[in-house]
Amino acid sequence: MSRLFGSVRSRATLGATLVVAVALVAAGTALLLSLRANLTGEAGTRAERSAQAVASELAARTPLDKLSGLDAEDTPVQIVDEDGVLLAASEDLERISGTGASEVTPEPARSDDDDGDQDDDRDDRDDDSLGPGEIAPGASYTNGTATIDGDTEDYRFAAVEVETPDRGRLTVHAGAPLAAEHSAVGTALTAMLIGFPLLLGVVAAVTWLVTGRALRPVEGIRREMAAITASEDLRRRVPEPATHDEIARLARTTNATLAALETSVERQRAFVADASHELRSPIASLRTQLEVAAAHPELLDLEGAVEDTVRLQNLAADLLLLARLDAGERPAGTRVELAALAREAAEGRQGVTVEAERAETAGSRGQLARVLANLLDNAERHARERITVTVRREGGEAVVGVADDGEGVAEADRERIFERFVRLDAARSRDDGGAGLGLAIARDVAVRHGGTLTAGAAPAGGALFELRLPLAGADRGTPRV
Repeated sequence: MSRLFGSVRSRATLGATLVVAVALVAAGTALLLSLRANLTGEAGTRAERSAQAVASELAARTPLDKLSGLDAEDTPVQIVDEDGVLLAASEDLERISGTGASEVTPEPARSDDDDGDQDDDRDDRDDDSLGPGEIAPGASYTNGTATIDGDTEDYRFAAVEVETPDRGRLTVHAGAPLAAEHSAVGTALTAMLIGFPLLLGVVAAVTWLVTGRALRPVEGIRREMAAITASEDLRRRVPEPATHDEIARLARTTNATLAALETSVERQRAFVADASHELRSPIASLRTQLEVAAAHPELLDLEGAVEDTVRLQNLAADLLLLARLDAGERPAGTRVELAALAREAAEGRQGVTVEAERAETAGSRGQLARVLANLLDNAERHARERITVTVRREGGEAVVGVADDGEGVAEADRERIFERFVRLDAARSRDDGGAGLGLAIARDVAVRHGGTLTAGAAPAGGALFELRLPLAGADRGTPRV
């Protein structure tokens, strides 16, 4: 069963069919009840009219054997007195139920004395709601059966009371057949039993076809994604339907995700290749020096070995930090005072001037210190004499600037220098230029802190790197003096 309804298409078809089935059953039940109530009400109205007609004749002192209402073929009539004794009934009526008077043979006619006694008995009763010759308003209704000329059918009976001048309070029971009601309800029920399954079949078929057509692009997307997974070819894309619905947006989003994944994978591959290349040089140099020292201890270049080891250590630390940043490591939300951080980063460096006002941001003190150190290292490699570090507040941001008086960065290279393992021609030297990771790390850290890092031209003609970070919540607004 779970496999049968394991697809969206089958579940949608089942759900739509069940909803329509419940709606049809509810509507059909309401229709049948309403039809039955209307037809039963019409039968009751006909029965009441017949009873009222007989009651009118009784009120006019018409003898029982002269009542015209007793001759109707399809309307059984009974007349009973206050004691429930049957006084008259329709000629062909053989049996009746539902009126409270089961007898169909009238009592023998009473004599005048009997009538007199009846009058006396009636006078003893304390019921003056109706006067002589008056008919009670309204009627009471019951359902029952009657047998006329051997045919037994269901009837709707109406009971009407009348106060006669000579016989006292009489009750007239008249019935109207319910055959039309039974026939109409039966016909409607038969039509529903035949039509509802057909309609449900049509609903199920249409839902199956419509959902299949709507989900066909999804199946195409699934097959292509399976093929991409099997082939590991991230250059492939899923088909985008020429529509403007949710499935088309899903396909476009999937293709965008594949493009981002392809870019990320290519970036990781390039990163691994560049990292391998950068690591190979210091490792090979260090190995060579150690091998030479093992064979000829007097030729050991201890200073060079230490430099290669330090460079290798720094490169490994940079690669580790980049790996953590790529993994989505978020900075701690502690307050960092950037002016103090700038002074600490500039301490011990030659030719560095700090001009800073108090500005706080939220983040990792260690990572932000690494950004300033990388910017200052880059400035020292290119500056002639002077490096200036500024910290200021600008709107809701803290701006840290590192400017040098060197040759600067060409406008065409101001974005490329933030790429990993990128070194401009002037910085190709392994000893002076580094591995090309410092600025890439600095920008990644800035982005993780909700800020930016850009390169531009300094007033002195050299390079200017501006780090913009959001001010901490307590610092937003007017700067403190």
